Formats: sequence, structure tokens, C-alpha cells
Amino acid sequence: MSGFVSFVSSGPGDPELLTLKAVDRLARADVVLFDDLSSGPVLGHARPGAELVAVGKRAGRPSARQDHVNRLLVDHAQTGARVVRLKSGDAGLFGRLEEELVALRAAGISYEVVPGVPSACAAAAAAGIPLTRRLTARRVQFVTGADVTGDLPEALNWPALADPGATTVVFMGKRTFPRLAQGLMQAGLPADTPALLAEAVGHPEQALTRTTVAALAADLAAERSEHPALILYGPLAEE
Repeated sequence: MSGFVSFVSSGPGDPELLTLKAVDRLARADVVLFDDLSSGPVLGHARPGAELVAVGKRAGRPSARQDHVNRLLVDHAQTGARVVRLKSGDAGLFGRLEEELVALRAAGISYEVVPGVPSACAAAAAAGIPLTRRLTARRVQFVTGADVTGDLPEALNWPALADPGATTVVFMGKRTFPRLAQGLMQAGLPADTPALLAEAVGHPEQALTRTTVAALAADLAAERSEHPALILYGPLAEE
């Protein structure tokens, strides 16, 4: 007896940004395994009586181990349940989707992936800016600011990250951005390059701070809030 798993992208947290397919899958799910950033109003679309299981990961907080999450997916699906694995943003961006897909394939369980609004796109929209700009930002790059240990990843492509003609979005980078910014400036990125700190995007406590790479690095080195955040830098549109 085997169920089915829907990997549902919840977007940045605003339930109005859910896709129709995401709402449908939540409404029909027997079990919902949800990330920390996918909780709250989004779960209001889950079917009454569905089992809700928190499996989120947040830096510096007790979190579910990935092998435990994989096991839960398989175990629930093997009972014949319709399972939703609810992931924040778009499931395919820095969400460890592939590890969970591998576990399902090994167990012979069918699945689908429901795409959603990436948090980077939601942050830019909230700030009223485009991610690309004709002539000045022909390229967009997404990078994680933390490896599996929470530290700045090694072997970064500094010339690419310091490209003044690219808009760069840093996920999970508040803690490591001071070091990242130092490397960027050493690689030639001007210290006054525009930067945007987008905190709690899609949530009531959303906050957008327009600044520069150097100033943001100094601010984050001195003090950081607990809110999840994205950092955008490059040729961003003026306010």
C-alpha cells in the first residue's frame, strides 16, 4: 500500500501568494509535514482533521534531522496517505528537496513537485524593484550564505559574486554577510553598491532596509534580529 507525496511550495508566507494547485493539495492532504517558515496562515488551507507535523529547520534552533524528515515522508506515504511536504518559497531553491526525492524514489513512492513564488521574487516585488534591469543588470544569481555548519561556504566564486552587472540574492546570509561583504570588496565590488535587507518577507512583521553593502555588513556585525531574511545587492533600482 503506497500513498502519494506532493512537495508544495508555500511561497514566502503570505497565503494570498499560494498557487491554486498548492491550495488544492493542502485541502486534500491527510498529512502535512511543514517547514517553520511555512506555518501560520498558510496552514489554514489544510484539510480539517489533517495531521500537521512540524519538521522545519532554523539556524541556532533545535531542528529536525534530514534523515528523520525523509523517514517520516516514507512512513506516512507507505500507509496510503496523501502527504504534503510544505516548503517555504519555491521547493527547489535551497530547500534540500533532492534529498527527500531520493528517499521517495528508493522506497518506490510516487510524488509531484508544485512550484511556488520564490522568496527572492517576493522580496523584490515588496520593495518595488525588478531583479533585472536593462543594460545594468542582465543577470541574476542566487547564493546561500551558509553551508551545512552555518558558516560561510568555502570555494566561493568571488569574481562572479562581485560582478557589478549582476543582481545577487543571498539566502540564509545574515550571520555571515560581514565576512561575505569583506570578500566581495576585496574582489572589487564597490563598498557603496546598493543593498537591500528584506526580513520576514510575506509576513506581518516584514521589514525592508535599503542600504549599501559596506553599511549593511557593519550593521549586521553589530546587531541582528531573529527574523529570517534575504539580502539583495547589485544595481538595484533607486527608491
